[in-house]
Amino acid sequence: MKKLLFALTLVALSAGPAGAQTYPSRPVRVLVGFSPGGGVDISARLMASKLSEILGQQFVVENKPGAGTNIAAAEAAKSEPDGYTLFMNSPAVVINTALYAKPPYKLSDFTGVSIFAATTNLLVVPASFEAKTVQDLIRIAKANPGKLNYSSAGQGTTQHLAGELFKLRTGTSIVHVPFKGSGPSMQALLGGQVQMSFINPVAAGGQVKAGKLRALAVTDSRRTELLPDVPTMKEAGVDGVEVSLWYGLLAPAATPHAIVEKLGEAVGRATRDPAVRAALKKEGADPVGNTPAQFNAYLKEEYARWSEVVRVSGARVE
Repeated sequence: MKKLLFALTLVALSAGPAGAQTYPSRPVRVLVGFSPGGGVDISARLMASKLSEILGQQFVVENKPGAGTNIAAAEAAKSEPDGYTLFMNSPAVVINTALYAKPPYKLSDFTGVSIFAATTNLLVVPASFEAKTVQDLIRIAKANPGKLNYSSAGQGTTQHLAGELFKLRTGTSIVHVPFKGSGPSMQALLGGQVQMSFINPVAAGGQVKAGKLRALAVTDSRRTELLPDVPTMKEAGVDGVEVSLWYGLLAPAATPHAIVEKLGEAVGRATRDPAVRAALKKEGADPVGNTPAQFNAYLKEEYARWSEVVRVSGARVE
């Protein structure tokens, strides 16, 4: 019996590297918890196309929006940990574990593969709206408490918490209207259903340049190259609203280490491709491509940071 157990152990230990050599041998699903058209979706499709080329199998993006990305996250967390179901998300995957009273997954259900790209959020209003600056917006909001609305890509997204922090720092009362992704959120803004939104440059940059939206500030410590004339929130007179975001690939926690490493190397290669870098830069995002170990360490830092933001803002979802 001891010999049999020892033999089985050797087989198990050797299965990881062997599996990684042949992986992937069939198409890979990349779940996205947002509707098409937003920053995570755009980045996921750009990444998936390049991974298909690098690894020789189709990486297929599947949009499963809803519950602030919790629907897609729960499915990904419970999927077979074989590398054939992956999850592309933003800080929402971290935020939701602190924001929701009963989240359908734990952060420990995932292991980080690599951050594909990073960007910031823009505070935008319709071009027809009377606010020309952040201070104009604050003045209008204070004169009309509870009458202005802001849209977001969903509960628990950085867009949602950026709005809550803005309200907290400015002493304003503005109603949150969540949608299932940046695309629908932006459409509500363009259609005049809401008066403001925090949207990433990947999704909103084109509409700003086309004159349909007006960008009032970026929620980062520095300006974005995509819209260099737009001030930071601090430059616009509001401290404490620095909210950056990333688009990262995750896998179920028990996915073999060798497969996770192979995927991480492939994402890194994708981010070093000149065409991919140019496409991301054009959309206002910076390519990253860090290692699984670096991403997992960063996820721990993100959890500590966002837990504090949720606590300070008072945001909570039952």
